[in-house]
Amino acid sequence: MNSSKSPALDGLGNTTCNAHNKISVFFSIIFMTVGILSNSLAIAILMKAYQRFRQKSKASFLLFASGLVVTDLFGHLINGTIAVFVYASDKDWIRFNQSNILCSVFGICMVFFGLCPLFLGSVMAVERCIGVTKPIFHSTKMTSKHVKMILTTVCLFAVFIALLPILSFRAYQIQASRTWCFYKTEHIEDWEDRFYLLLFSCLGLLALAVSFLCNAVTGITLLRVKFKSQQRQGRSHHFEMIIQLLAIMCVSCICWSPFLVTMANIGINADRSMETCETILVVLRMATWNQILDPWVYILLRKAVLKTLYKIARRCCGMHIMNLHMWELSSIKNSLKVAAISESPVSSKQINQQPLSSTGQ
Repeated sequence: MNSSKSPALDGLGNTTCNAHNKISVFFSIIFMTVGILSNSLAIAILMKAYQRFRQKSKASFLLFASGLVVTDLFGHLINGTIAVFVYASDKDWIRFNQSNILCSVFGICMVFFGLCPLFLGSVMAVERCIGVTKPIFHSTKMTSKHVKMILTTVCLFAVFIALLPILSFRAYQIQASRTWCFYKTEHIEDWEDRFYLLLFSCLGLLALAVSFLCNAVTGITLLRVKFKSQQRQGRSHHFEMIIQLLAIMCVSCICWSPFLVTMANIGINADRSMETCETILVVLRMATWNQILDPWVYILLRKAVLKTLYKIARRCCGMHIMNLHMWELSSIKNSLKVAAISESPVSSKQINQQPLSSTGQ
């Protein structure tokens, strides 16, 4: 056992993190099942929405969202299946991973399905920002062909990052809990081990920062359009978009930031890091919840659900918060029309002429 052929098995004899198999496999099965069901439901809703609404302003969002939920679905299916298999085999990696193939596949999937949803989330944030701030440019340039090219580029870049250790002849390592594979987090020897951890963390944090910045710009722009415009048709959609943006930022930051910061800390401090195996498992499970909540935030938190929640809140509060017609949720097309009209020079001239006409009357 000590003369194992696989470099990923080095140090398993010194493992001090022993998770309870029954509890851990129960959590793995629950996470995998809930994730598959949530993302499958989101895909069904997306397909139905794409058949009903073929507007160019919504097509790009639906395609990006489809790529996101499909990635999350395969992430739960592949990673969850491997994790359940490892638990069912009593984490005996020496028996079924002599050639290190399974650990390499597991590590590649962990990196790819970790970074790809973050990249897609940031791309969706950029797309929404362009759609709100530059609606005319978005409607003419953001075609389905361009969206598919962006999706392909994002996926290929995530695949390249996941294959970097294999291309440089660095094997993925079995982690201290013996339940998953990732970059080397123990007994870090040289700069290359640190580089992979820091690259993963920096790319993930950069994607979160881009999402936060673009969503903030989108929210501010929507609020400015709402207060400047006197039309009611865009107000409810602005409120809907702001709720979605807040939910997206909160879920992504809460779920992914602990894991990314932990990996960055290990990459910077190496063996001096105080991160324990139990801490890494907790932040890993938190990151897994992001893929479960993604479809509920991006897809299921839509106008029908918000309208129902509003009606329930009105009944529970027992007071007239606002008129119901102000809560009628409009389409993305109407909202973008308001943004485009508010920015066009023709509308500004009309707005400037309105006080003159009123004084003349």
